[in-house]
Amino acid sequence: MNRVLLVEDEPLVRELAFEDLTDAGWQVTAARDGDEALCFLKAGQGFDLLFTDIRMPGATDGWELARRAKEMIAGLKVIYASGLDGGGRKLEAEERHLDKPYSAGDLNRVLADLGFAAAGA
Repeated sequence: MNRVLLVEDEPLVRELAFEDLTDAGWQVTAARDGDEALCFLKAGQGFDLLFTDIRMPGATDGWELARRAKEMIAGLKVIYASGLDGGGRKLEAEERHLDKPYSAGDLNRVLADLGFAAAGA
């Protein structure tokens, strides 16, 4: 089972994403901001995917979180979710941007694009 670190400061959005990912067959660890997510990473928890909001309260935004997470976990794939246009940054091969609001279908398409098989496949 694939493991994802879900990072979202809006409780309702976090809950919906948690359900979508769980329904897709993922083992989900949820964090309310980048600082809490770093605690999970520093504790040595392994993840296949980081699914993070870009703008969040606290000292660590989604860009910085992903940079640090990829230093800790080789081959980590990242989905940035934002109501913004992606910040104009060029994404690496293992990164994708998902516009908010997004549907479960949108999320599944991005996951497939990153090479993750659908649940039950």
